[in-house]
Amino acid sequence: MAVCKFSILFIFLFLHLPCTFSLSFNLPTIGTKDANRPIITNGSAYISDQGIQVTPHERNTALVRKAGRATYFEPLHLWDKNSGNLTDFSTHFSFVIDSGGNRDFPSCIPEGAAGGGLGLADDLLPGQFVAVEFDTFPNYYDRPGTHVGINVNTMKSVANISWSNRIAQGMENDAWISYNASLKTLNVAFTSFTSISNNISQIQNLSCVVDLREYLPEYVTFGFSAATGDLFEKNNVKSWQFLSLPLDLSSKSPSPSPQPDSNIVITGGKKNNKGLVVGLSIGVSILVLGLGLVGYVLWRKYKKKKGDEHFHDLSMDNEFEKGSGPKRFSYNDLAWATNNFAEEEKLGEGGFGGVYKGFLRELNSHIAVKRVAKGSKQGLKEYASEMKIISLLRHKNLVQLIGWCHERGEFLLVYEFLPNGSLDFHLYKEKSVLPWEVRYKIAQGLASALLYLHEEWEQCVVHRDIKSSNIMLDSNFKAKLELPILPSMMPVPTYFPPITNMGSTAQGTNEHQSASYSYTTNSSNITTSSAASSQSAALLHTY
Repeated sequence: MAVCKFSILFIFLFLHLPCTFSLSFNLPTIGTKDANRPIITNGSAYISDQGIQVTPHERNTALVRKAGRATYFEPLHLWDKNSGNLTDFSTHFSFVIDSGGNRDFPSCIPEGAAGGGLGLADDLLPGQFVAVEFDTFPNYYDRPGTHVGINVNTMKSVANISWSNRIAQGMENDAWISYNASLKTLNVAFTSFTSISNNISQIQNLSCVVDLREYLPEYVTFGFSAATGDLFEKNNVKSWQFLSLPLDLSSKSPSPSPQPDSNIVITGGKKNNKGLVVGLSIGVSILVLGLGLVGYVLWRKYKKKKGDEHFHDLSMDNEFEKGSGPKRFSYNDLAWATNNFAEEEKLGEGGFGGVYKGFLRELNSHIAVKRVAKGSKQGLKEYASEMKIISLLRHKNLVQLIGWCHERGEFLLVYEFLPNGSLDFHLYKEKSVLPWEVRYKIAQGLASALLYLHEEWEQCVVHRDIKSSNIMLDSNFKAKLELPILPSMMPVPTYFPPITNMGSTAQGTNEHQSASYSYTTNSSNITTSSAASSQSAALLHTY
C-alpha cells in the first residue's frame, strides 16, 4: 500500500495583493466541474467525479512513488505586515484514505518529496509551510503507528496524537481545522473509530500554539498534499468548506519619519524662509485643529455607540443568567457554522430577516440561526427582557431557543434545527399527502403547546400569530410551535406576552387572526380565546 502522509497545508506564495477580504467557499460535492477553478492541481493530483484524487488510484496508471498537490485558486491574506494582525480561519473537509484491504506497511520510505515527504519537502529538510498530517506510515522520527500531527516547516511533527482509522475498509473521515488569531492556537478535530473492527466513530482533538506570522508570509496558498512510496493507497478529498474572517487593518503601526537627504540644499533668503515657516505653521495648526475637532466628535459618537452596545450586552447577559438554557455564542462560531451566512444555507426569509441552517461542532448538531434584520430602532434592554421570557419557556411542543449573539451590530438567535420544516410546506407545496394519523398527532402537539402557554407556565403567554408556517415538524413529524421574534424587534410585531404593555397596535399577521386581533385597539381585549381561535383556523387548514 502507499505510504501515505496526507495533509492540508499552508505554503509560501509570491504574491502581493493590496486588498483584504474574507475568503469563504463551500464545495459539498467535488467533481470535474471544480477543476482549474476553484481547485488547481499539481504533480500527480487530478480531479475526478469522485473528488480530488491527490494521488492516482486507477489501475491503469502508475501508482507508486507519486506526489500530488491540490490548492484553492485564490490566496489567503493570512496577516498584515503594517498592523501585525492575523486573521481567524476555519475549514472542514471529508476524505477517504483507502489501502484496498492491505494493512501492511513498506519497510522504507523513498527519499525526496514522495513517500514521507508528503509532496511538500524532503523528510527533514526545512521548508516554509504549516501542515496537518494524517499519517499512515510511522517514520523513524514519528510516534509509532498511524497518527495525526501538526508540522511547521519540517516533516517532524511539533504535536501529534494517535489515530484509530479504518483505511483498510476505505471509511470516509471528517476533519475540522481552525486558527484562533487572538490565542495563536491551531485546533484540529477529526473522526476516528473506537476500534478497527467496528464502525463506531468518535471525535478526537489536537491543538498547538503557533504564531503563523513567524513561519508564513502575508499571503499564502492552501490545500491538500499527499504522496505514496513503494506501494500505494487512495487519497481522495470528497468535500471542502473554508471560511476566513476579514483582516483587521485598523491598528496600523505609524510609519517612520523620512530622514532628510544630506545632498539636498535649501536655497532662498532668510526672510522668505521665515515667512514660509510661519505660513506653514499657521496652516498646519488650523488643519490639525480642524481635524482634531472632527475626530473628537466622531470619537464621542463612537464611544457612545460602543458604550450603549456594551451596556445592553451586559443587560442581556444579566437577563439570561437569571434564566436557564440559552447561551451566548460568538459571531465567529455562527459565521463558521453557516458558511458565513451563505445563500445556499438559507432556509427562508421573513419580515424579521433570514434563517440559516448551520452545524455547530461544539454541540455536534445542526442549528437554525435567525439573523434579525438591521435597522430596528427598539432598545436592546427591552429586547433582553422579552428574550428572557422566551428562554424560560420549555416544552416538548415548542421550538427551543438554544443561544444568541449580539456582535458587530448583528442580532442572531440560535434555535434547534427541525429537519421536516414547517407544516405549510407539507400542506401546500409537498406533493405527498400527510397521513391522517400524522395530522392528528400534529393537532395534539399544537394543543399541548397552547395549554402550556395559557395555563401550565407560571405566567400566561398569548401567542398572537398561530399559523401553519409557524408550526414546525421534527424528524418524527412531532409538531413544535415557533415563538416568533419579539415585537420590539419587528416592524410588524407577532408575539405578545400579557405582562408587557404593547400599546394599541394590533399584532401578528392576518392569515389566521381572530377578529379581536384585527379590530381591537386595547391590548387587554386580547385573550387566550383569541389564540384558540387562531389555533382552530390552523387546524381547519390541517384537516
